[in-house]
Amino acid sequence: MSHWFSHPLFLPTLVIFITIILWATSLLAEFITALLFFTVAMILKIAPPETIFSGFASSAFWLVFSGFVLGVAIRKTGLADRAARALSARLTGEWWQMVGSVVLLSYALAFVMPSNMGRIALLMPIVAAMAKRAGVEEGTRGWYGLALAVGFGTFQLSATILPANVPNLVMSGAAEGSYGLHLNYLPYLLLHTPVLGLLKGMILVALICWLFPGKAQPPQHLPPTQPMSGAEKRLAWLLLVVLALWVTESWHGIGPAWTGLAAAVVTLLPRVGFISGEEFSSGVNMRTCIYVAGILGLATTVTQTGLGRAVGEALLHVMPLDPDKPFTSFAALTGITTALNFIMTANGVPALYTTLAQSFSQATGFPLLSVIMIQVLGYSTPLLPYQASPIVVAMALGKVPARAGMKLCLWLAVATFLILLPLDYAWFQLLGKL
Repeated sequence: MSHWFSHPLFLPTLVIFITIILWATSLLAEFITALLFFTVAMILKIAPPETIFSGFASSAFWLVFSGFVLGVAIRKTGLADRAARALSARLTGEWWQMVGSVVLLSYALAFVMPSNMGRIALLMPIVAAMAKRAGVEEGTRGWYGLALAVGFGTFQLSATILPANVPNLVMSGAAEGSYGLHLNYLPYLLLHTPVLGLLKGMILVALICWLFPGKAQPPQHLPPTQPMSGAEKRLAWLLLVVLALWVTESWHGIGPAWTGLAAAVVTLLPRVGFISGEEFSSGVNMRTCIYVAGILGLATTVTQTGLGRAVGEALLHVMPLDPDKPFTSFAALTGITTALNFIMTANGVPALYTTLAQSFSQATGFPLLSVIMIQVLGYSTPLLPYQASPIVVAMALGKVPARAGMKLCLWLAVATFLILLPLDYAWFQLLGKL
């Protein structure tokens, strides 16, 4: 027993395990758990400070921050309400139609806008205004469903589009760095969209309508639309520039986070901007920013301490990987990804799983590229909200209770593993990938 306590991974494992339990059970507010992780990790010196606090240097953190700032500006100027007015007549009617439209909008935007956080920042105030016009009040089960439709539609479905999701980019970089494999846009889209995009989107809509029933009422007797104010016009142009820079990132090389941060700074400038200091203080949710930094820092700590690799190698020996049982091996690889998601979160899983892919390929007899692709189903299906920071941000913006997010996570995971996993396996076989 004593050799356990002296093992170099004992303290990191203990700290990370307790942090995950606190996030999963919501015994403490999420940001308090994040601060507790920072404090204990530094006191016990389980990793260098630059590792523990790496979340604050991550582009994802600054996308979250700038998303909050832009969201405040969109709401204050009335641009959100104007966009909602344009959409509400078409997207409000039957409840399933409204939920389906929000999910479809979240998915479609991923094709032109590479940042999960940026898409959520743009969509949430618009969907909130649209819901209000349709008589769906904030804090009701219907509103929780719409907010979750944005979060889940944005994160889970965008996993089928190569540049639209952070874990996808991590996987692509790891595959190229480790094996010299370059993932191509169209083959990737063809492999994942039918099952993990279209079918999963339909299941998501059905689950939201079942778990979070609501009633949408098309607005009646709307007053005539007023001309856009000067502030609305200036903000609209700013957002168009930001969107154009996001879409053309591959040309100019400026990351979405820094484009978003520059736009956020512009909205805060005196005279030029749209938000006062008081509005910034009340509108920007620093609690969620700290929580996201904690998630990202924990994932980096797991990788840097070697805990992730130890867990991955242990799973390699435990899981039933057998060339003579391809479906069992396919399910086992998905299970490995799901297990890693608990300790590394979705952003960190591809970095570790991809480096172990050669061993998995030898154990299963699957082609190396197919082994790398199988993980997409696992990391895009979190069992708990903390495993996917975009879902956390959408829940925070919509003030969705943790219990509601956990319920949808679990039901969607059950449906994915029972229904979509066999279909995904069949699709891989049909395309000759296994």
